[in-house]
Amino acid sequence: MTAPAKAIVIAMASTIILALIMQVFLFFPFYMTLVIETFNLANVAATDNYVKESFYDTIIEDLRDRPVFSRRPRNEVQIHVRNSDNQSAIGDDNEFYYDEYGIDDHLKPYRQRGEPITITIEARYPLEFQWMGMTFRHDAGIPVSFEMTTIGLRYYKDLDL
Repeated sequence: MTAPAKAIVIAMASTIILALIMQVFLFFPFYMTLVIETFNLANVAATDNYVKESFYDTIIEDLRDRPVFSRRPRNEVQIHVRNSDNQSAIGDDNEFYYDEYGIDDHLKPYRQRGEPITITIEARYPLEFQWMGMTFRHDAGIPVSFEMTTIGLRYYKDLDL
């Protein structure tokens, strides 16, 4: 009787191990999507020293519509763009808006050339697998984030040095 019991335990254990290995293979495209989108956002942030609202909205909607991210609630994908003084570096599409209304330099989303900008994309990886027709899922998911720091390249005449 011990041989069939051992065979059943080994079959169950190997199935669970294979399911976990499959989760690792499915995690790779999920994480690489975070890396690639962070890199794209860092390039845009480096060009203007901040991220325009329209581009930010486009990136976050594109991420939320991807198959891996769409299985989770929409608010679980978050993008943070911060200046060197930890203020948000997401601003108006029209950069001349800040000059027209005389907004102080420390309230503008952009900084002078050479200042670092940190981009972070956070999401939750949906840990779930099916076994014998039943779906097992970890409701909270696994929190995953990727952060990249870039340097602003643009010189603004309206900012003091």
